[in-house]
Amino acid sequence: MAEGLLIVGEDVCADVVSSKDAFDAVEAVFGAMARGDAYNFPVIREAIGYADALYGFKSGFDRAGKTLGVKSGGYWPGNMDKGLTNHQSTIFLFDPDTGMLQALVGGNYLTAVRTAASSSVSIAHLARPDAKVLGMVGAGHQSTFQLRAAAEQRNFEKVVAWNPHPEMLPRLAEVAEGLGLDFDAVSPEELGAEADVIITITSAFEPLLMKDWIKPGTHIACMGTDTKGKQELDPALLAAATVFTDEIAQSVSIGEAQHAIAAGLIAEADITPIGAVINGTHPGRRDAQEITLFDGTGVGLQDLAVASVAAQKAEQAGKATRAAL
Repeated sequence: MAEGLLIVGEDVCADVVSSKDAFDAVEAVFGAMARGDAYNFPVIREAIGYADALYGFKSGFDRAGKTLGVKSGGYWPGNMDKGLTNHQSTIFLFDPDTGMLQALVGGNYLTAVRTAASSSVSIAHLARPDAKVLGMVGAGHQSTFQLRAAAEQRNFEKVVAWNPHPEMLPRLAEVAEGLGLDFDAVSPEELGAEADVIITITSAFEPLLMKDWIKPGTHIACMGTDTKGKQELDPALLAAATVFTDEIAQSVSIGEAQHAIAAGLIAEADITPIGAVINGTHPGRRDAQEITLFDGTGVGLQDLAVASVAAQKAEQAGKATRAAL
C-alpha cells in the first residue's frame, strides 16, 4: 500500500459505496460476529452537556476482514436548522499488524447506508417472501436510505408511513414514488394493520407501536433505539415476537430490548444474533404467522466494514487523497 494517510471524504463515500456494497459488508460482518471472528469493544456514548448533543465512540476488530478501527461522533439535534445532518461522525481505520493509522473516512453517509443495510439484511433473512406493504415509522434523514434499501429485498407494492411531524412525510413519499410504489400517510394503528414489514427509525423515548396493532407474520426492524432510555416499541411486542439483534450485549443494554428485559417480559436467552441466521445455525422465520423482530442497535463493526470498502474502492478509483500525518 502507498505511504501516507488515506483520506476519503463524504462526497467520495457516497460516490463509491452502493447500498449493495453496504449490504454485503454488513451481512459478512454479522456472520463473522456470530462465528466469533469479529467483536465490538464497549461503546462510549454520553450527553456532553452542550448543544443537547450525544457524543461517543464505537470500535472493534474483525479478524476475518482484518479491519480495526473506531467511529467517533454522535447526534446534534440542532443541526438540521443549520443545514447539516443531525448525525455527525468520522471513522478511523488502523493497520491491525502495526497499529498505524491507515485511513480517515467520512462517517455521515456511511452511517446512514450501513444502518439501512442492517435493516435490509434483517428483511432479506426474516421477512415473509410474499411481503407487499412496507411500513415506515419516522421520516428523518436516515428514513430515505432505509426505504431504498428495503425496497431491494422484497417486491413491495405500497409504502404506508407515519411520523410524529407529518410535515416531513413528503420526502418519503417522493422516494417511494420514485421507486414506483404507492404511498399513504396513515395513523400508527393503520400502519400496523396494513404493513407486512415495518421499519422504525426515530429518536423516540416512548413506545410508538403497540403490540395489539401488529398483525401476525409481520417483520419489524427497530432501528432507532441505540441509547439507554430510548424506546420505539411496546415491550409486550418483543414478548410476542421472535427477537433477533446485531449484538446481544447492546440489545439488552441500549437497544429496544432494554425495556422488555427490565420488565421481565423476555430474557437475554430469548434474543438471537442475526449472524446465526446468516450462517445457517438458526432457522430464522419458522412460519408465516410468526412475528419476527430485529433490534438494530448499530455496532462499530458495521461502520468499520463499510469504511473499509469505501477506502478500498476510493483508492482503486483514484478518488481518495493521501497526506502525511
